[in-house]
Amino acid sequence: LQYFFDMTQNYGISIVILTILMRFLTFPLQYKSFKSMKKMQVIQPELAKIKEKHKENPQKMQQETMALFKKAGANPLSGCLPMLAQMPVFFAFYQVLFTSVELVGAPFYFWISDLSVKDPYYVLPVLMGLAMFLNMKLTPTTTTDPAQKKMMMFMPVIFSVFMLNYPAGLTLYILISTVVGMAQQLFVYKKTA
Repeated sequence: LQYFFDMTQNYGISIVILTILMRFLTFPLQYKSFKSMKKMQVIQPELAKIKEKHKENPQKMQQETMALFKKAGANPLSGCLPMLAQMPVFFAFYQVLFTSVELVGAPFYFWISDLSVKDPYYVLPVLMGLAMFLNMKLTPTTTTDPAQKKMMMFMPVIFSVFMLNYPAGLTLYILISTVVGMAQQLFVYKKTA
């Protein structure tokens, strides 16, 4: 962060550059995860048929589900494990931005005059919520439960409300990370389509 600040003389720009760099360094792991999620989305209708057909026989349901995974080359864990491997990096950066004294009094642009305090007009949290909502629409869902789907649709709202009083620098990081993640996801989906 300090290295990019020395080049740009703006901690907001430094956060943006470092977030993009981190996203690209962890892209090989994300690539595997995105490919796996896409495969799971493709076989979702067949999974639903198997669950409906064998709802009285869990053992048969399990056998046919495993056979479908093998035939399609899909593995539900291969979508989660790469994400878990990169989480420590993102949480560490989150902690750095949350506690960084360098951001105190550091302006970004326009209305953001201090990256260590909340966005006074709540623009960044709202943009972050919109980006998360679009990301959820883009991300394949593996659930068919309507209640679960509704709850997932409220997650961006919950995160936006949660971030209203957090430092603008931290909200900027999550916003940029979400937008770059969506771009990477679209790239993978177009490449594997």
